[in-house]
This record gives sequence, structure tokens and C-alpha cells, in this order.
Amino acid sequence: MDFLIAFGTDDGKNLNNDHIGMARYFYVYQFSDGKEQLIDQRENVRFKGDETMKHGDPEKAKATSSVLEGVDVLVGRKFGSNLLRLLGRYVCVLVRTITIATAIEAIHNNMDRIGEEKNKRGDRKHIVLKP
Repeated sequence: MDFLIAFGTDDGKNLNNDHIGMARYFYVYQFSDGKEQLIDQRENVRFKGDETMKHGDPEKAKATSSVLEGVDVLVGRKFGSNLLRLLGRYVCVLVRTITIATAIEAIHNNMDRIGEEKNKRGDRKHIVLKP
């Protein structure tokens, strides 16, 4: 299974501590044959700086999705009320860990489960992983 998996981060080492859509960057990894490789560091356009938009605003989800082209899976510590919108495009993985490195390990240990959710297309559920 090959996946492009994006991790929400503010510093490149740790997952951000807010909803994934509020991450400063998305570090995109290619997962293939039991290995991962960082292939891109994308800056989050957020919501075009419009601070009047609230969590759950569909325009925020649309703006964040615009920088995630080609991504199959989103990984973060928190998802907001846009989760249902995001599930239509991505497998959303909530991890109970702080570092990207530990989250990568949890992803490797659950690739079959992630693949099953990706193949569902229509009725996806988010996945919660613990290290």
C-alpha cells in the first residue's frame, strides 16, 4: 500500500496542539513498503487570514484542503467540527501522541486499518490510535 500522509505541525517535530486545520505546516510523507519518506513541507494557507471565521466553517475546511492536494491521510492530535467534511476526502487519524516520529510508528502499525478506511470512500469513520 502506498499512501501520502500529512501530519499537522507548527515546528516540524511535534504535532500541533490545536485542531489540525490550525497547524502552521503539513509535513507530507510517502508511506510505501514499510518505510516512510518526507517528500514535502507545505505551509497552511489556513483561511486566508480571515480571523472572523469560526472553527467548523466550511470555507476553512476548503482553504486547508487546498494545500493537501494528493494527500490520502491526515494525522493530528485534534480534529474540529469540520471532521465530517474532511472524511469525505481523507482518512482522518487522531493520534494520542506528541511527536511526529511516534505518530509515524503508530501509522506503520495500523496500515491495514487505514487502508480499509480509505477504500470505504462513502462512509468513512475517523481512526483513533495510541502509541
